[in-house]
Amino acid sequence: MTAMTPALTQLQRLIEIMATLRNPNGGCPWDLEQTFETIAPYTLEEAYEVYDAINRGDMGELKDELGDLLLQIVFHAQMAHEQALFSIADVAQSISDKMVRRHPHIFDAETGARSADAVSTAWEDIKAAERSAKRHMGALSGVALALPALTRAEKLQRRAARTGFDWPEAQQIFDKLEEEIDEVKEAVANEDRDNTEEEIGDLLFVCVNLARKLKIDPEAALRRANDKFESRFHGMEALAQAEGITFSELSLDEQEAFWQRVKQDERAKFSAGIDAE
Repeated sequence: MTAMTPALTQLQRLIEIMATLRNPNGGCPWDLEQTFETIAPYTLEEAYEVYDAINRGDMGELKDELGDLLLQIVFHAQMAHEQALFSIADVAQSISDKMVRRHPHIFDAETGARSADAVSTAWEDIKAAERSAKRHMGALSGVALALPALTRAEKLQRRAARTGFDWPEAQQIFDKLEEEIDEVKEAVANEDRDNTEEEIGDLLFVCVNLARKLKIDPEAALRRANDKFESRFHGMEALAQAEGITFSELSLDEQEAFWQRVKQDERAKFSAGIDAE
């Protein structure tokens, strides 16, 4: 327990700082004005910044962003404490109890060790039982509305799959993709904007299903595509600038030629890296 003392000391310090900021007598006016609703967007933003620091492999930044996220937790807990709803101790107890409950293979000597797949299945079974106990009887109950749409789609599909509502093979999803593309084309041809939006949504939903089936995180895949597009676009602009050309004044065919040059440069650098190894 000695090793935990510095962590507990600093956590207690943070809790006391937040209590001081929220003290009606001499506290910070801005902090005193905040509510669960006004702080929620900051909480979500900090979670994304943690994700971003991890993706960039910046451990110094990750330390700072985790601190910012921890502040959000303490902030919400302080507001709840002021309203006699719950305390930071209740928050810690709740997650501790949950972790013990969801890891019987660790904390229950009779259960014993399991494979990673078996543990994952048991985890979902326990979560389902917890939802049932809370009278959230539907298989899709409790998937947060505030999640990014791709992530929420994947979670909804994963929940549905546990009931057997799933395509057995990925090839069937490829077939469904073609069907959805045809429906998008039809909606566009009919100049039906509302139906086009609906059909594009269906197409994206099936893309997520394919990613899930292939054990690919759709949110991570799209972030990777975003990063690649951004990098290549910057590359096109840099090439044009080096040649004294204004990129935005080029025709689409000329811009496409720059795009292909950037891709060729990427392949050349990749091949050079392999040869160097």
